[in-house]
Formats: sequence, C-alpha cells, structure tokens
Amino acid sequence: MSNLDRRKLLGAGITLAVPFGGMSLFNGFQQSKDNANNDGSPNDGETDESVAKPKQDSKEKTMQIQYLEIVTPEVDALCKQYSTVHGITFSEPEAKFGNARTAKLSGGGLIGIRGPLRETETPVIRPYTLVDDLGKAVAAAADAGAEIAIPSMKLPGHGTIAVVIQGGIECGLWQSLKQKKQ
Repeated sequence: MSNLDRRKLLGAGITLAVPFGGMSLFNGFQQSKDNANNDGSPNDGETDESVAKPKQDSKEKTMQIQYLEIVTPEVDALCKQYSTVHGITFSEPEAKFGNARTAKLSGGGLIGIRGPLRETETPVIRPYTLVDDLGKAVAAAADAGAEIAIPSMKLPGHGTIAVVIQGGIECGLWQSLKQKKQ
C-alpha cells in the first residue's frame, strides 16, 4: 500500500483529522517554517512547491461555522476533555439545542455537545455554517444531490436551521436572526 502524503492532501483541502481548536473548512493549507518535512526531520525553511497555497482573492467567499454539534453517548466525558484541553467552560444542558451543553467558539459561534435524541441516532460531528438565505441554500444543496434531512426549523432567539446529507455526511445550514430575511 502506498504512503499518503498528508501535506499534499491538506493542500488539496482534504482533512484526515480535524482538531476543533484550529478548525477551518477547506481554507487550504500553507506550510509554515516550523513544520517538519515528510521524513519527520525539521524543515530548514525551504517550502515544498507541490503544496497548494490558498488564494488571496478578496472576492472569494468564506464559510463561518455558527454551531458545531457533537452527538455522543459520553457528553460529560467529552465536555471535560474539551474543557481541560482548551480551557473553556460548558453551559448546563440547554433545551433549545436538544439539551446540548454549549461553549463559545472564537468566531462568535457555539460548540454543543449532546446525547442522542433518538435510539437510532449515532455519534456524529455536524457543522452548521452560516448562510444568507436558508431557502436558497437548501434548494442549492438539493440541486447538488443532497438529501434534505431537516428542511427548516426555527430556533427561537437564534435563527433558522436545516440539515442536508450528501455522501453520508451531515451538514447543517444556519441563517441567523441578524441576517436579512427574504
């Protein structure tokens, strides 16, 4: 079996594992001088030209995670882990988020850790990204072949969400109250 070059995969926007403290979705990868070479030796300051660099186009749109939902049967243990590793404090269970315990993300969003809401719900990590128009975003996802799992659901005081599934991956869409309504 051939060895995968993780830096090249990251350069293409593919992530093998994502630690939550540094999460950004498909923003590209730029090698720093502190990174190690493929063989594990320290980088001597030379860059690998085969690693893609993100474009610096001011017109390019970016994604913002509004809510990162983690479903696990071990809510307290995972909250303790994130609290210990990242120095954050989780709330008590909040009914409006399916009894998730939440903490603030640096971009202004929230991370929520909750237990399964039904017997068939399996552990999942589901990012909810901000969209300007939820109806248009859901329609675009459907046009791209996604299954609409939750078409639209209001979260009083927070906005409206939907969940789509593409290739077995659950993706949340979130239109906040602050965004224009159409």
